[in-house]
Amino acid sequence: MNREDIEQIKAQIEALKCKTAKEVEEARVQILGKKGQVTRLFEEFRTIDKDMKREFGKTLNELKQTATAKIEELKAALGEENSAGVSGQDLSMPGDPLPLGSRHPVSIVREQIVEIFRKFGYDVAEGPEIEDDYHVFEALNFPANHPARDMQDTFFVSAGHINPLLLRTHTSSVQVRTMERSSLPIRVVCPGRVFRNEAISARAHCIFHQIEGLYIDENVTFADLKQALLLFAREMFGPDTQIRMRPSYFPFTEPSTEVDVSCNICHGQGCNVCKGTGWLEILGAGMVDPNVLEASGIDSKKYSGFAFGMGLERIAMLKWQVNDLRHYFENDLRFLSEFSAAPEV
Repeated sequence: MNREDIEQIKAQIEALKCKTAKEVEEARVQILGKKGQVTRLFEEFRTIDKDMKREFGKTLNELKQTATAKIEELKAALGEENSAGVSGQDLSMPGDPLPLGSRHPVSIVREQIVEIFRKFGYDVAEGPEIEDDYHVFEALNFPANHPARDMQDTFFVSAGHINPLLLRTHTSSVQVRTMERSSLPIRVVCPGRVFRNEAISARAHCIFHQIEGLYIDENVTFADLKQALLLFAREMFGPDTQIRMRPSYFPFTEPSTEVDVSCNICHGQGCNVCKGTGWLEILGAGMVDPNVLEASGIDSKKYSGFAFGMGLERIAMLKWQVNDLRHYFENDLRFLSEFSAAPEV
């Protein structure tokens, strides 16, 4: 090692020029890499006499600092040239725009309804889609030969048994299971997919979604049911919404009612959506039949309750004026993209 070698390498470093990032990296490896010129000098430095180490140590450190600074200077110069050449474009951005998906309208409505009833103190309960006859029919006051069974066009999975398996026709089976295993009082909503053997059309489908509610406690009355549904309707459709209750029949509730809301399009004046009536049907409800309570081991003399159920597709149709139920199942991106701006719950 001598001073002339160090000065020669220093001059080479100061005169170094590179046009590409690859050339800069190659220069760095040649000068500062494991087998580079500066690294080799530091290895020779270990073998020189102690008297000379003080003299060469300072010079070698200055050489290394000069080499490092030069490499950084070349990198910065190339970075400025590249930035000027792309006119301020961010090359880290994707070259092609990527289309974003959207939430399904039925999912949006489901979350909105669940959130509304959560504010009222309701929990969410779920159950199996493949159920047995007992939980879908018998425990809900459908005797074996009851004509109300004809209202449910059922897909049977295993027929001919005492308690055959089937695809549930309503989420009321979840209410039964909740009554069997939960302590009182009970306040739940039961969302889920259900199945009925029906011809597919603009107004009907063999697959659809329901959400049902159940409240059981001491001294629950029909007035409590009416107030709960009125609060729900105003949360869902607007603060000026009114409800109308019409007598109806369901095997598992007595008395039973169909519930309409004032049309949120014409505000009760009459339009083609409400067929000029000013009202839109949204759900069925009623006081839980004492036989249903007793079947699940609940003392009907001490406890009472109400239940209600609605179709999610029906609510979504009213909310966004969708005129064909089949749109929800066709996965047409043109249709689904219309809900990309739907408000979050």
